[in-house]
Amino acid sequence: MAEKKLLGEILVEHKLILPEQLQTVLELQKTTTPYQTIGRLIIKQGFMKEADLQIVLDRTGKRQRLEEVYYQHRFVEKEDLLLAIDMSRQEQLPISTVLKNLEFIDDEIAAKAIAIQYDLPYVHLNTIQPIPALLNVVNPGYAKSHKIVPVSKTSETVMMAMTEPLALKELKELESMIRLRIQPVIALEREIIALQDRLYNKGGAVAKSEVDIKLDDSFLNSLNEDNLEPDIDAADKQVTEKDSNLVRLVNKIINDACVNKASDIHIEPYPGKEDVVVRIRIDGCCEDYLRIPHKYKYALPSRIKIMANLDIAEKRKPQDGKIDFKKFGSLDVELRVATMPTAGGLEDVVIRILHTGEPTPFEALGLSEKNQQLFGETIKHPYGMILVVGPTGSGKTTTLHSAIAKINRPKIKIWTAEDPVEITQKGLRQVQVNPKIGFTFATALRSFLRLDPDIIMVGEMRDEETAAIAVEASLTGHLVFSTLHTNTAPDTITRLLEMGLDPFSFSDALQLVLAQRLARKLCEHCLERYTPDERELDGLIAEYGGDLLAASGCSREKITMTKAVGCSQCMESGYSGRLGIHELLACTDEVRDLIKQRADTSIIRKQAIADGMVTLKQDGILKVLQGLTDIHEIRRVCIK
Repeated sequence: MAEKKLLGEILVEHKLILPEQLQTVLELQKTTTPYQTIGRLIIKQGFMKEADLQIVLDRTGKRQRLEEVYYQHRFVEKEDLLLAIDMSRQEQLPISTVLKNLEFIDDEIAAKAIAIQYDLPYVHLNTIQPIPALLNVVNPGYAKSHKIVPVSKTSETVMMAMTEPLALKELKELESMIRLRIQPVIALEREIIALQDRLYNKGGAVAKSEVDIKLDDSFLNSLNEDNLEPDIDAADKQVTEKDSNLVRLVNKIINDACVNKASDIHIEPYPGKEDVVVRIRIDGCCEDYLRIPHKYKYALPSRIKIMANLDIAEKRKPQDGKIDFKKFGSLDVELRVATMPTAGGLEDVVIRILHTGEPTPFEALGLSEKNQQLFGETIKHPYGMILVVGPTGSGKTTTLHSAIAKINRPKIKIWTAEDPVEITQKGLRQVQVNPKIGFTFATALRSFLRLDPDIIMVGEMRDEETAAIAVEASLTGHLVFSTLHTNTAPDTITRLLEMGLDPFSFSDALQLVLAQRLARKLCEHCLERYTPDERELDGLIAEYGGDLLAASGCSREKITMTKAVGCSQCMESGYSGRLGIHELLACTDEVRDLIKQRADTSIIRKQAIADGMVTLKQDGILKVLQGLTDIHEIRRVCIK
């Protein structure tokens, strides 16, 4: 009987490696700890490609069967394995599936067995942090459908974690597509999914340097090739659809901002030879993202203006427009663009990212139990006016849509006028106003009254006309939702009276005012709990301005607080995501009387507090005691 040949001998015989290379690997194997197979060392030394080795293993029968791996490595007892093999044949199921169903092995042992069978490394991904440079290596949809994720990358190779090796044809096609040699490793499916989520949904850490966000190895060099500042005409000529560096740069900035869930992108050119600064706003705070060579200070804004169909020759006055980004990149997102002429004949550009989607569940708004109950009862009224107020970007539209979604049902007709329509939901008839053609909120609201609605939502009360029509609509049997830019709930009443509303009609129409802010939440991965000392606790109680211990339901000794620390999950900021801080003013009979008397804001505020209103800052301090945020963040976003 002919002696079976070893893998190394087969490779040399077929001239896939040289005898000297085999000898080098054999010597290396003697000194390698832990022991590594010949095939793995051949790949590491670069003597063969991974795909070619896998072909040889399959064709020569040198690859172990999974049953042999389980038995030889004592993962399963012999009797248990024989039972599983028999069941596998009867039920036409893979041996690993049967063993897991019988609870003879777990997911980790199954993954290790596959790694041994295919002579591939087994890795844990729990501690691996996503690298922004890996975002564009593999399409997210492809990665998720094939259960793979890039782990690390060099100029020539990418380490790719997978639950089981890709088919050889797929592996070669993927290598050809990404133009990198793939180094497969085996990992648990749940760890792969978790790393995919960190990489594609959160984008990993935002790059802080030009090297981190480079589009390819030569990109930054190409940006710096010419140190001469171009004149305006020359710069404009560079900005065409065919200017690949500039196109890819703009697309990369927008893509990274979307992945990191930023709300705005700020492009800030400076006179002279200072770099163009790009900042992105995440969770309400601006973060430096990138510095671009000064010679692009004319070209970059012009490129964005072309995408937004704006006049690139007009640099003396502000312009605004919008970009449907799916025409230029892979993301289906709408962008609002605003330009502003600045000193030195330059232009700043601010891009607002409109995250369209489904409404937030009403219970997830972060309202306190008392506020949630009162708000929920009020939105079920058949008529009246409900206002949500706060500064730009405080989540007013999100709150309104969540409230409407709670009462949205087929028997109710709902019209909304918005600018822009960011959140969509079935059952609503949504209209986007266009002030440029005279289609304002007031015009839309007046037209709605002829369409027999039950509920009307007006994006914003910008003037007396809109407010007066809203009051009229609420008094004629409609429930009207709207927003206003005021600081607090009592301020809202004063502002509307100053607009010229009739206090008697207004007091009858108003049901509720909800003022809100968005504060950054502490990162759950790194927040630190501590017990405040007496001085800090006394200061917090004084700042609350009421009985904090009764409101929080805690004794003085049991109060704990949290503080920001910073980790890789939150980009070292200590914060991740945002939560709502609310102030709910219910229009009681006493408040209605004060409105009719045109009382001062301070008097209305005192009455609202007497009626049970918790102020913005008080609500924020209560959320501090719940461990959701810290007092520094509440002080940043709230006034007393």
